[in-house]
Amino acid sequence: MLHNGSLRWGRMIHRNRYLVFTLFALAVLGSGFYGRDLGDHLTQEGWFDESSESVAASKLADSTFGRDTDSDLIVIYTAPSGTTLDDPGLRAAVAGELTRLRADHDEHILKIDSYWDGSMMGQFADPSRTHAFASIGLRGDGGTDTVENYLAIKDDFGAGTPGAGPGGTTVQLAGLQPVVEGINTGMQKDIHRAELIALPLVAILLYFVFGGIIGALLPVLIGGMTILGTQGIMRMLTDHIQVNVFASAVVTLVSLGLAIDYGLFAVTRFREELAAGRGVQEATARTVATAGRTVLFSAAIIAVSLGALFIYPNGVLRSVPLGGISAVLLAAVLSVTALPAVLSIVGERIDLWGWHRLASIRTAEQIDAGFFSRLALFAMRKPWLVITPVVLMLLALILPFRNIEFGGLSERYLAAHNPARVAQQDFDTWFPSFRTEPLKLVVVDANPQQLSDIRHEATQRTAGMMTGPFDPFAPTQDAVTVLGSGLADKRDADTAITALRSIPQPPGTQVMVAGVPALERDSIHGLIEGLPLLALILISAAIALMYAAFRSLVLAVKAVAMSALSLGSTLGILTWIFVEGHGADLFHFTPGPLMFAVLVLIVTVLFGLSTDYEVFLQSRMAEARADGAPPQEAIRYGIAHTGGVITSAAAILIVVTGAFGFSDLVLMKYIAYGMIAALVLDATVIRMLLTPAVLKLVWR
Repeated sequence: MLHNGSLRWGRMIHRNRYLVFTLFALAVLGSGFYGRDLGDHLTQEGWFDESSESVAASKLADSTFGRDTDSDLIVIYTAPSGTTLDDPGLRAAVAGELTRLRADHDEHILKIDSYWDGSMMGQFADPSRTHAFASIGLRGDGGTDTVENYLAIKDDFGAGTPGAGPGGTTVQLAGLQPVVEGINTGMQKDIHRAELIALPLVAILLYFVFGGIIGALLPVLIGGMTILGTQGIMRMLTDHIQVNVFASAVVTLVSLGLAIDYGLFAVTRFREELAAGRGVQEATARTVATAGRTVLFSAAIIAVSLGALFIYPNGVLRSVPLGGISAVLLAAVLSVTALPAVLSIVGERIDLWGWHRLASIRTAEQIDAGFFSRLALFAMRKPWLVITPVVLMLLALILPFRNIEFGGLSERYLAAHNPARVAQQDFDTWFPSFRTEPLKLVVVDANPQQLSDIRHEATQRTAGMMTGPFDPFAPTQDAVTVLGSGLADKRDADTAITALRSIPQPPGTQVMVAGVPALERDSIHGLIEGLPLLALILISAAIALMYAAFRSLVLAVKAVAMSALSLGSTLGILTWIFVEGHGADLFHFTPGPLMFAVLVLIVTVLFGLSTDYEVFLQSRMAEARADGAPPQEAIRYGIAHTGGVITSAAAILIVVTGAFGFSDLVLMKYIAYGMIAALVLDATVIRMLLTPAVLKLVWR
């Protein structure tokens, strides 16, 4: 049964089709123009748990001593072959260059500490004096303004060309800002690649789906309009919150893929209605009442899934749902307004300029006799023979997830040949007693004896894990002292932090662990501790929305169970590939821990997408039941009439995410390959085999 209000809405759009499309096109173009400088307003901030002890300790240390800028930029100088950096000519050339840099970039550089300072003789150089470095502290609070200060000076070092440095030295840039800039640049390239490459490829794929240029271009049109509209929305958000560049990339991927999928579902339904002999107005109205209503439910489920991320205090995880929800809702709104208007304008010319062998619109009888109908009947004939091997296969795919590991922001996420990664790895090799990200103890209200005892305990409890003893970074100020030492191996971070937090605190004193390793580990543990609540929100919201859509608790619970199986299998595949390293050479990445914030993003995005396909499948089953079909016939009908479109939608999303799969950044490969794995599983064995087999047993 079709909702009369939806039918009236569709007819109203048909009558005012030119006006509706013009208004939305102008609004989207205006939003795109407003958001044209979005990239300049994205940040690299928001990764850490603002409620953690390490953040509180870091803020106290920064407010007392100023921001620790030692790790901002590390400039490594390597002497020409056969010379050392102690040669008078080289010494004078490098020292003079550093003096010039400090004078020319006073508005960007806060301080420079180097081997060439009188106080640093014997430090900041390797034993051979072939390599030495300067630590350059940049102005700013460590966020976007610090990145901009780095960008303002980075080209002034002659880095990247052997012998281009002062006196013929070779210069490399390591430290936090080069790594951050490498990730930032990589993500911006990924976004542009997706927009410039994925859209044309999707249009070509859709041509083979619909067999016509007009039909193929309409979903791409909605995708393009969503990108433009989302740019303006994201730009507006940057005026009020920090929007991380990673969040922008995720929003682009999800909104582009979903917008095209929604367009595909609507165009497919419109062609079906025309094939049934209905006029353009009625076909438009019924498309809005059926596919349009389903799109709105789908968008609601994905919006709620993304909204679950608000339970976390991390800035990056709060900017994703704000941007993502806006983008998904925009895609849904365009799919029930601008797209029906265009369909009404195009009308029966939907297959114009097409390849008639592909473009022929299939009748209901042809669909019911097709491949997906036969597949559903096969799965329902002996359901246990289908369910058992499929579930065992999915459980086997889940098993590697027990080996999951999490890590923080690292140069290892960059491509192996990236200059910032090479420089950071060379620095760690040549200067093993230095770390650009030390572990710190922030001690408050300790007298000299207590401070000495705390230093001794810290050094003893972390023996073998640190590059040296815990030493003060500066004299005590306002009763606050900061002690620090570098981790010899980042994998010992949890053990070292636990040991430091077990140090007995003398009466009246406070000892807190800070530093980037502690910030990362606290964020990881905070995310893990929040996973049960995240799962509860996702499951409860999905069941509630699915029940509201289809008035069947069995269908709602079944949908969530299918989505959970798909998600678990995907996480197992990601662990097997990216943590255990299978296929590292093929996919060009370095195995290692998953970026800690990526896990919850993958969980929410993939759970939403998986449930999205279930909505489209069950909507057609519900239509058949409403028309009096028995459960088994409704199942067959739903699979038959959505199998092709779901498969096509999955193929389209695979193309879109595949553009991100070519990224040089491992963390973007996580999401791309994770989505591809989930889409392949979802659109094949889960929706087409497992779903009809399970429903045959439970739906009465």
